[in-house]
Amino acid sequence: MPTLIHQRVRDCQSGSYPKQICKLSSGWVVLGDVQFLPGYCLLLPDPVVPDLNAMAEDRRREFLYEMSVVGDVIIEISGALRINYEMLGNVEPALHAHIFPRFEDEPEELRLKPVWFYDWENSPAFDLERDRHLMEKIARGLDDRGLVVKK
Repeated sequence: MPTLIHQRVRDCQSGSYPKQICKLSSGWVVLGDVQFLPGYCLLLPDPVVPDLNAMAEDRRREFLYEMSVVGDVIIEISGALRINYEMLGNVEPALHAHIFPRFEDEPEELRLKPVWFYDWENSPAFDLERDRHLMEKIARGLDDRGLVVKK
């Protein structure tokens, strides 16, 4: 069953997805639809699989490693305290990893809660002009670590 994840991977493959940051061996790094936590990214596997357990063991290791390195880069460039990683797949039944930076200056009532408590509907939406520099820094950090797949 095609999902939004399938469509976004196809858009990344064609170069038409504006939130696309770069291609890694395991998939595509994209900026999140909202940026209530600056640097929120996703790793979308290419090819798309239903869930982590559907991946071959070597691909699974690669995906999880690359996901963690995206987190390393986000910490480095954003000053985040930590990264929260989530792979749910309940709404979109295709593997995709959310990579959320968490900051010391988050509102007290939200700082220790899962990000799903934020008001996603009224949060700053992706804006290419505003977010381009951040996307370039993430891509550069991943490229410096030798993870970016050149086209």
